[in-house]
Amino acid sequence: MRKDPGVDGDAQRISQITWMIFLKVFDDKEKEWELENNYKSPIPEKFRWRNWAADKEGITGEELLGFIGKMFKKFEELSVDNDPKSFLVKELFSDNYNYMKTGTLIRQVVNKLNDIDFNKTEDRHLFNDIYEQILKDLQSAGNAGEYYTPRAVTQFIVDMVNPQLGKKILDPACGTGGFLICTLENLKKQIKSVDERKQLQENIIGIEKKPLPHLLCTTNLILHDIEIPSIRHDNSLSRPIVDYGPSDKVDIVVTNPPFGGAEETGIELNFPSAYRTRETADLFLVLIMKLLKSDGKCGLVLPDGFLFGEGVKTRIKEKLLEEFNLHTIVRLPKGVFNPYTNIRTNLLFFNKGEKTKEVWYFEHPLPEGYKTYGKTKPIRIEEFDLEKKWWENRNKKEFKPHCWKVTIDEIKKRNYNLDINNTNNIDETEHMTKDELMEKISSNLDRTKKLLGKIKEEF
Repeated sequence: MRKDPGVDGDAQRISQITWMIFLKVFDDKEKEWELENNYKSPIPEKFRWRNWAADKEGITGEELLGFIGKMFKKFEELSVDNDPKSFLVKELFSDNYNYMKTGTLIRQVVNKLNDIDFNKTEDRHLFNDIYEQILKDLQSAGNAGEYYTPRAVTQFIVDMVNPQLGKKILDPACGTGGFLICTLENLKKQIKSVDERKQLQENIIGIEKKPLPHLLCTTNLILHDIEIPSIRHDNSLSRPIVDYGPSDKVDIVVTNPPFGGAEETGIELNFPSAYRTRETADLFLVLIMKLLKSDGKCGLVLPDGFLFGEGVKTRIKEKLLEEFNLHTIVRLPKGVFNPYTNIRTNLLFFNKGEKTKEVWYFEHPLPEGYKTYGKTKPIRIEEFDLEKKWWENRNKKEFKPHCWKVTIDEIKKRNYNLDINNTNNIDETEHMTKDELMEKISSNLDRTKKLLGKIKEEF
């Protein structure tokens, strides 16, 4: 693909190969569905993968290039007629493109994909590893890196939230589907009947506004035996929050909402005036609080800025602590999201239906010998074994260096500042670089100036 003059950068290569993978996966799944009675493909016969791509000596060059152009146009014009599979194909191809300009190179890529049989267990397992690598490669593919959350983080959050069959589970900013795949794998262990399998397919829901991660997520779920993925191509924040009703409510939310960016002008008007901001992560939290059922649960990733932020952030935190039980904050060290961002992040876990009385904190330690995480030293799921052991036995002495508890009264005295350091005298500066120390000192000075300013105003 790198030889093709039409493809500019890895993000476009990944986008290109993903729509091809989708058609190959879809065709292999159709071979399964055709064993059932009266199955009719939503794809016109001549555009089905088996009829133009499967023959290694088939059309190539300019003829193949022209054919693909007609195929994309046909998919965009598909008649949906209440057929969810037709809608799926039409939606996926309405915002995707054929970037490659050389038909002979397209044929070579297609022939490579033909070596994979997605109905064979061995091929599927091997390809899942390859697919995971494609998702990781997004980290270094320009701004596409925002879509990838380390697998260890998604797995830990899902394990701790512990979704059960029959519950409706949502990721409102699902990216490539990491949280939904982890949820799916956890729930599959609970399935005991065909009805439960069908229920599972209907209860895993995602929303993603950008076309590339939406396509990646949909393909990923089909690879994991979800026949018609419920992944909506939309911006979760674009709908006025008052329009959400009882039918939109969910039991569980697991997500890593985009942070560090701002939404387009006007999006904040969909929210009550007290919570209006253009900070995406804050708006997602307000939305999640609205969408959870009365006994709902959530696990999500948020940056440090939310914990100590003021103004709108203070009002959001007050609502969170008054209407939900924010029982746990796991504080992650820097580098977990490298190379996309070096911002410190936190994993927040809360339940709806009861006020917060106390918040438990757990400081995730870096492995021995590590100064930070990075591309060659990513965070691993095994490292969360410490948190998992602590989760049900929080007062045990062996965990004391890493955890501490703060009452709601203390948090209110701090004006809902949740950026509370470990009270067990662990020196968090011990492994910091010179630049990190300077940044911390500068941040502390800024906060000191703000406090002095408030004191001057009062006196």
